[in-house]
Amino acid sequence: MWPFSKRSLLADSHILYGLTDYHAHLLPGVDDGISSMGEALEALSGLERHGVKRVWLTPHIMEDMPNTTLYLQARFRELKAAYRGAIELHLAAEYMLDNLFWERLAGNDLLPLEGNLLLVETSCFNPPIDMEGVFESILSCGYFPVLAHPERYSYMTMDDLYRLKTAGVQFQLNLPSITGLYGKTIRITAGKLLQKNLYDFIGTDMHSLSHFRHVKNTKISIKRIQRLRVLAVLQQYNQFGIQRPADI
Repeated sequence: MWPFSKRSLLADSHILYGLTDYHAHLLPGVDDGISSMGEALEALSGLERHGVKRVWLTPHIMEDMPNTTLYLQARFRELKAAYRGAIELHLAAEYMLDNLFWERLAGNDLLPLEGNLLLVETSCFNPPIDMEGVFESILSCGYFPVLAHPERYSYMTMDDLYRLKTAGVQFQLNLPSITGLYGKTIRITAGKLLQKNLYDFIGTDMHSLSHFRHVKNTKISIKRIQRLRVLAVLQQYNQFGIQRPADI
């Protein structure tokens, strides 16, 4: 094997330089992510060293973690007051498609990403009832669903994913999926979606410092890094609402 066929995802590829991280659990003490302010600041410092420009903090909101908008906004103000780095911090949420989500959607009590993008997830093993109907309801309320880490849903086939894309659902890749953090099957699925340009956004989905260290130290193929660079360019078009070039 050619000795330089693999490179470190972060240290050698500069894949995060200028990037927006659209999915991160760095708001301390609100979910199963980073637990302390010190850890949050250390994680942000690590992302900054690798060139990240903006981070969307996306704490879980679900029946098991019924965070309120006001509570998360208060915690976000505390983090912004403590952080002295150069990364632009923004607050959104990652919504489980459960009964609590329906309540928040009906009350328009939501924390979207920019441009009314709504980061949502399902169980990794079972779909919500009438999933396509849920996405239709999100669209009818003026939001654009972004499905977090579609590569991790074991119940979905490639045909299922194609159908969701056709229905207007956008996809967010977890960088650790490419490194194999969640297992071989998920890594393979992520590779297929990446190769077919089905992703729209990139996120670290960082929950801990060890999570970050794994991504930083893992080596992946140069070909895979090249596909990630294409996605990083496409994300810029999505971010500013510019039509993608036909040749990408």
